[in-house]
Amino acid sequence: MSESHPVLRRPFAGLYTATAARSYRESSWDRTGANDDWITVGPGETATLLDVSGPGCITHTYCAMLLPRLTDYRDTILRCYWDGSDLASVEVPLGDFFGVAQARVRTLSSQFISVNPGFGPTHGLNSYFAMPFSDGARITLENRGDHPLGGPLQALWYHIDYELYAERLPEETLRFHAGFYQELSTVPMGDEPGKTLHRAQNLDGAENYVALDTVGRGRMVGLLLEIDNVSGGWYGEGDDMVFIDGQGWPPDIHGTGTEEIFGGGACPSVEYIGLTTGFHLVESPEFDGPVGMYRWMAHDPITFQRSVRWTVEHGHANNFANRYESVAYWYQDPIVAGTPQMGSRAELRPRLAEPYDEVSDLLFPAATAAHRAARAADFRDIGIAATPFYEGRFAEALKRLTDVLGRIE
Repeated sequence: MSESHPVLRRPFAGLYTATAARSYRESSWDRTGANDDWITVGPGETATLLDVSGPGCITHTYCAMLLPRLTDYRDTILRCYWDGSDLASVEVPLGDFFGVAQARVRTLSSQFISVNPGFGPTHGLNSYFAMPFSDGARITLENRGDHPLGGPLQALWYHIDYELYAERLPEETLRFHAGFYQELSTVPMGDEPGKTLHRAQNLDGAENYVALDTVGRGRMVGLLLEIDNVSGGWYGEGDDMVFIDGQGWPPDIHGTGTEEIFGGGACPSVEYIGLTTGFHLVESPEFDGPVGMYRWMAHDPITFQRSVRWTVEHGHANNFANRYESVAYWYQDPIVAGTPQMGSRAELRPRLAEPYDEVSDLLFPAATAAHRAARAADFRDIGIAATPFYEGRFAEALKRLTDVLGRIE
């Protein structure tokens, strides 16, 4: 009788229904009782953020750095392992996992990912993907950079919230996966690369960019797509084509253009964010340079029984040569490696146009000196001046930083 009561059909009924679960958190809190509530991850080091046994589910993941190098977001690799497996079901650069496209930070608030502002050069990265496990979970961060993570403070703050259960998970429970794919330069088809050729044909999808290719049963629930449009002009006539359970041509899921995948009107030239879709990075209204977009599929996951291959054309009929990168998020059984082969540090480094290096050479020594000398006001002013740096507006950051340094020196 109680299971049919109307109160149990209310939205969010699970929040007031008794459960045998117990809540926990692993975080970077200072075990000495002081306030140094962070960890330092040096160059070449791998830190273990969580290592827990038994059945449970991660419910929230958070991290933040203060005045980090932009390359920290790509040099740091997040990995998650479930149930004692030595396969990293999640293997993604830290920033990209949290929606930071091509190391340009944009604040966003969406269904699964949020990037929240602090002051100027610091952002809180949040994930609300549920990550269940039956026999334990382990989460690590590898720093492949030349400096400790987190800029002058060399600090990374983190929280991992999770539940533990007395009983093993049901057999049908799928495991969370996330994988980073990239193609450093897509190969243009045809004799007129970089032009939108509406009459060109693509009747097999064989040359499409691939964002997910996995074998098993499961559901794809999200996608972050990043394009560095070095070809120029409108790049987004490429259709998504999703091949499920080994099917041939034509696929049962076939789209009509890249912007439609992410809920936009024709040829988005301004940034927007939404609960389930967004073009959150548009560096140029003329479509040149870096763009980033996301799509969450909680309401309409792509379900597969044996396999899925998610693809998109790079321009209609694949006639654009651009850099494509992506993060696919999905649940599946069995456990597999999230990323078949992670690229080298150099391959992961995004294009950072001038005067990026000039700003970096001014910013980090000045901020480090102010921090070590305990000049809090100067450190804050330097950080605020650097705000455009984190958005990819390097010329503006150079001017603001030069003005501030001229005043405080």
